[in-house]
Amino acid sequence: MPRSTPRWRLHPLALASFMTLACGPVVAQQTEAEQVAALGETQRVEIIGVTPVPGTGIDRDQIPSNVQTTNDRRLRQLQSLNMPDFLGGQLPSVNVNEMQGNPYLMDVNFRGFSASPLLGTPQGLSVFLDGVRVNEPFGDIVNWDLIPQSALASVTMLPGSNPLFGLNTLGGALSLQTKRGDTHPGTEVELQAGSFGRVSTEVTHGQTWGDSGHLFLAASTFDEDGWRDHSPSSLRQLFAKGGQRLDNGSWDLALTHVSGSLIGNGPLPESMLAQRRDQVYTRPDRTENTMTLLSLNASLDLSQSHRLSATLYTRQSDADTLNGDLNDEYDPPDVTEAGVENRTHTRQAGQGLALQSTWTTAPHHLTVGASFDTARSRFRQTEAEGDIDDTLLIVATGEPEISAWITGRTRTTSVYLHELYALRPDVQLTFSARYNDTQVTTVDEGRIQLGLDTTLDGDARYRRLNPAAGITWQVTPQLTAYASASQGNRVPSPIELGCSDPDNACVLPNALQSDPPLKQVVSRTVEAGVRGRWEPGWQWNASVFNTTNRDDLLFISNGLAAGYFTNFGRTRRQGLELGLSQQADTFGWSVNYSYLRATFESSACIVSENNSSAGTSPRCTGEGEIEVRAGNQLPGLPRHTFKLSADWRPAEGWSLGAQWRAFSGQYVRGNENNAHRPDGDEFHGSGRLGGFAVADVTASWKIGGAFELIGKVSNLFDRRYATAGLLGENAFDSQRRLLPPDDWRAEQFDGPGAPRAVWLGVRASW
Repeated sequence: MPRSTPRWRLHPLALASFMTLACGPVVAQQTEAEQVAALGETQRVEIIGVTPVPGTGIDRDQIPSNVQTTNDRRLRQLQSLNMPDFLGGQLPSVNVNEMQGNPYLMDVNFRGFSASPLLGTPQGLSVFLDGVRVNEPFGDIVNWDLIPQSALASVTMLPGSNPLFGLNTLGGALSLQTKRGDTHPGTEVELQAGSFGRVSTEVTHGQTWGDSGHLFLAASTFDEDGWRDHSPSSLRQLFAKGGQRLDNGSWDLALTHVSGSLIGNGPLPESMLAQRRDQVYTRPDRTENTMTLLSLNASLDLSQSHRLSATLYTRQSDADTLNGDLNDEYDPPDVTEAGVENRTHTRQAGQGLALQSTWTTAPHHLTVGASFDTARSRFRQTEAEGDIDDTLLIVATGEPEISAWITGRTRTTSVYLHELYALRPDVQLTFSARYNDTQVTTVDEGRIQLGLDTTLDGDARYRRLNPAAGITWQVTPQLTAYASASQGNRVPSPIELGCSDPDNACVLPNALQSDPPLKQVVSRTVEAGVRGRWEPGWQWNASVFNTTNRDDLLFISNGLAAGYFTNFGRTRRQGLELGLSQQADTFGWSVNYSYLRATFESSACIVSENNSSAGTSPRCTGEGEIEVRAGNQLPGLPRHTFKLSADWRPAEGWSLGAQWRAFSGQYVRGNENNAHRPDGDEFHGSGRLGGFAVADVTASWKIGGAFELIGKVSNLFDRRYATAGLLGENAFDSQRRLLPPDDWRAEQFDGPGAPRAVWLGVRASW
């Protein structure tokens, strides 16, 4: 398949804003962290934003959770391609599922909760870029390709059901802040190339004007052939940011524009993996995203103790998908078309405003805020029956027919508060709460305008007050203890409301039916831990956590390409995190271990036709049903995670690094009852993935002047492993020939990890 190169497409308003930033005198604001740093280094203080609106925060030692932070220097040092690449390799309690075989189409799981670009994955993490929530309105998914990696200044993971970050913060919130010209001055150009035909470029430029101005620009390109057959991808990212620091306030305006075409050819049956790991099952599987985001952040100091802050944004995105799937109605000679070509077009437009007021007067640090977010979605899907060629490409032979056409609207109004009260200089109490009022409306345009046999109209309203409380105690200047309890919620998105009937499975994201209503998910987290530091350069942490979800939203697959969303009684994620690190002049290292027990805590009957235990439970008598019981482990989540990282500077201008990560085994999707057993005849595959360990190495060498050579080897020992899997139905024999439907067999499909790869590049900085 020829590569589809994304085109640069800018909304007129976005283009005008970009020209304003590029041509006009602009200036910047100083963060609280920089203000503290300006006072001296006598006491280490790390300021963390505790609300989505940037500009205010508190000392990390006063946050009652195991918050994790890093900066752009670490991203640069590890030569991370994107957020999934970095988070999966560095942060504790994070694992990634490479179900699609594309570096930008990964599920990121933190403490058993996911932020994924794939519809059908239960979403449980909220992601913010400069205070703007980037979870897509239509399905709460996170498109990692739409986050400009080269523009990021800091990454903060705030764990728990933090109510201040609003909807979808069930297991945590990922807060990303971008660079500014005054904090990142100068010009840098980077070119990198190597395995899989990958070529990437990055150009950044930061500068200041006068005493208080800044402008930061970043542009990047990414092209590769992919390590699997027929898997080319391309990506273009543009970012611009400027602002002004006034005597009593500041503002900054940021523009992000991204356009990309990504191929993710999905998991393979284990029988095909044993022959050749780089082949594909059916194709194509292409996602084309275009997004423009314009955001404004401003703050005004009414006094030395009172600050007003605001975030205003408008965001527009278009997503087109093309999926070649097997035709579940294939039945020669009555139906001879073995494949079906599914196409979707999703257009989303969102706007929002958040206002926040903060008072800092000892012993209080009080923040009160309100926000309003609205989004409109238009979704249309077509189906066209077709044939399968020798490369397993679905070639449409019939005319495409519209099978679903809906519009949706989501409106959320929220008010929130956060109070940090110092009982004494070394003990702080934290109280916070957020009230969310969300309305989700869908209109069945297909039925109204085309007379389709669907009933997708809906109007649901969800309200919830979520509280949180915590305590921190600085036992000594080097030791902090903390404990907290919090509650968050997530409401069903339009795609989930339109795909919740087990009798009318949806080919995500390609079909919707009339469906029963869904409940909102409510999560409750308790956490306790200690953290500390001592000289020279040692840091450590230990924490335990427990999160329980009620009415969790799960996608239940029928083993082909279809399934449905449903509420599940209760699920639980509980675990332990341990971390230790040391940083010296020429050598630094860190080690992190996490234990996660993620389980169903209710009994239910769900459909999993390719599970060997289907139909064997006296309680679950429906066709293809299995019984899930309390204590069964959630699929896709390893219990044990171990990460080791080391960096060495042997000489001036040299830097060497190594990263090693190990994960224990996990159950695959479709084996939610953990009871699947292969028989070698009708059922194949264990229903589990084995544990694995992968090592990466990085190096850089300043060759003089502005130039630096960089290199990275991924999967150094060329390990063969899989990070995700499911129980499905294989329609092909060992020669990739299509079998009669009666001979299709239940088999395990695995998402293989990428083989060893080498990339080399040059970086120039002025």
